[in-house]
Amino acid sequence: MLAYNACYPPSSSAQSQKSLMGALLLLAALACCFTAPAMAQQSSITVVSFGGTTQRTLEQTLFVPFAQASGIRVVPSEYNGELAKIKSMVDSKSVVWHVVQAEGPEILRYCEEGLFERLDWDAISDTALLMDDAARECGSAVYTWGIALSWDASRLKTAPTGWADFWDTEKFPGKRGLRKRAIYNLEFALMADGVPLSEVYQVLATKAGQDRAFAKLDQLKPHIQWWEAGAQPPQWLAAGDVVMSSAYNARIANAQKEGYQLDLTWNGGMYGMDYWAIPKGAANQQAARDFIAFALRQDIQLEFSEIVPHGPTNLSAIEKLSAEAAHWIPNSTENLKQVLAIGDEFWSDHGEELDARFIAWLAQ
Repeated sequence: MLAYNACYPPSSSAQSQKSLMGALLLLAALACCFTAPAMAQQSSITVVSFGGTTQRTLEQTLFVPFAQASGIRVVPSEYNGELAKIKSMVDSKSVVWHVVQAEGPEILRYCEEGLFERLDWDAISDTALLMDDAARECGSAVYTWGIALSWDASRLKTAPTGWADFWDTEKFPGKRGLRKRAIYNLEFALMADGVPLSEVYQVLATKAGQDRAFAKLDQLKPHIQWWEAGAQPPQWLAAGDVVMSSAYNARIANAQKEGYQLDLTWNGGMYGMDYWAIPKGAANQQAARDFIAFALRQDIQLEFSEIVPHGPTNLSAIEKLSAEAAHWIPNSTENLKQVLAIGDEFWSDHGEELDARFIAWLAQ
């Protein structure tokens, strides 16, 4: 391979200027000047995720090992999940990102709209080695994350066992924390009303089921303190502002590491997956696919999940989780028996209408 300085035309003499060989050398050098930037581009990919501690851990356990193994430099970047930015790149055919992290419902919705490339799973991984739904048409699961019923054990002497307790304001008086969105809350309401996990989305897909969920939320509405940022529930619990709250598992695990006596129950908890996707028309797609395949390796996922309480999607990595990590991870072998997978298809189809109804309900 020619070095970059070979792009500069060779020094010319009177003889070489007149000879055919000199002309060919000059043309070859000029061609190199145009191709070297493309070659340099092929040696790196920009991978965009959601930032924070999780991204720093991904850089440590995935980005760096992939670069070392492949020779492809990974340029990390972050965003807030604003897919409008990706859509603008795709529409203007100026895609500068190669791999992006996106949530499950968005992967489904924007795959159909042509925002992401479809993945050739025969060339990426044996999907039998992965959890259900880890291999989507346009997405490959990064990890699992969860949301569950949490409390401060130093303040609440009797631990709640599920969402029926969350709704029981006589047994457990005090404020409750819930996220200010329709998603999760409608499912929790139906669980509190006695709907089995296996039937939640079947019920919620009906008008009667949606009415039932909102009616159940009506019962608790005066006692709810609404959170919008994931950092709020552990702060509120530790301060005694709420007696219980729905909360992201990683936030509660991290608070306990910091010395707070926060805990959670996975009974009636929910889990979702974030995905790696390739924006439509991105350059370096083979390198992007190689990155996605590498991210599914057992050793890569296991190391990540032992540091950050997000679950592996590689089945053999799940089996090898330490007991400490498994407690905080929604899809560990024991926890998976009592949690509900977030209905990506349901929220992709019904999210807009239910969010609008939820906003109107809040204003009543």
